[in-house]
Amino acid sequence: MVASMTDVVKRYKNTVALDHFSMSVKKGEVLGLLGPNGAGKSTAIRVLCRLTDADAGQISLFGAPAKGQALAQKRRIGLVPQDLALYESLSARENLHYFGRLYDVPPPRRRERAEELLELLGLADVAKKACKKFSGGMKRRLNIGCALMHAPELLILDEPTVGVDPQSRNHILEFVERSARDGMTVLYTSHYMEEVERIATRVVIMDAGRVIAGGTSEELTRQMLFEDTLTVELKAPAPALTDSLKAVQGVRQITPEGRNLTVTSDANAFNLSRILELCMPFGVTGVYSHKPTLEDVFLSLTGKKLRDGEER
Repeated sequence: MVASMTDVVKRYKNTVALDHFSMSVKKGEVLGLLGPNGAGKSTAIRVLCRLTDADAGQISLFGAPAKGQALAQKRRIGLVPQDLALYESLSARENLHYFGRLYDVPPPRRRERAEELLELLGLADVAKKACKKFSGGMKRRLNIGCALMHAPELLILDEPTVGVDPQSRNHILEFVERSARDGMTVLYTSHYMEEVERIATRVVIMDAGRVIAGGTSEELTRQMLFEDTLTVELKAPAPALTDSLKAVQGVRQITPEGRNLTVTSDANAFNLSRILELCMPFGVTGVYSHKPTLEDVFLSLTGKKLRDGEER
């Protein structure tokens, strides 16, 4: 196990940010950590990296208990924080060399590693340019490069694509995927569900400082308590139909949107024929079904959208 947290508690005055929080990251996996704003994701990362102390619980890094500053363990971690950690007046290359020196990377390897990362992150053409002149996406990519100068065994990315353009976001995701294929262990938090679905081999969903679900995307969607969602497209909006459908056995929720009605039912309700029978008099122009997604799981478990509220 590369890293684990067991029954970790962290309080800020009267606020419990982590409430007996438990999580583990296995060697070679990409673990996606999801939670609404305020769930405690960033706090979990700070505690795991020994940037702040837990009030209770056990933390293990690379097979050994994490105690005190644990400098030797920290050197094996690459952290990409939400807030950019760059020196704006330095060039991209100078920033990389600076962070390489912090981690005691030998000069020959430091030069070699900096050029590798500039190329991989698409920054080779602007290597001599002061990063204060960079776009937000370029700064985010350089921020990742700085965390990788010492070739860490565990890469932790906390919202690495916030505020970046689609091209930079795709570049970052491709880089994470490539790093994972090369054997790096990655812990990834994001407000973008599609990012986690794309790159994570396993997902942990947390809320109010606790883990509420975990597994692969497929395992989590199989845990959903309702069958495939059905969307019926009508010739025109039919408000009167909503009450009729609500009375159908097994129907849990009706969501009208223009001419469409989305019906969610209990598992094994076997009510498709009755739903269509009620809809036919209103002119059905299309019927669509889809299996539960990770977004459905998240909303069902937390009752929140991924970007509600404020992050703790």
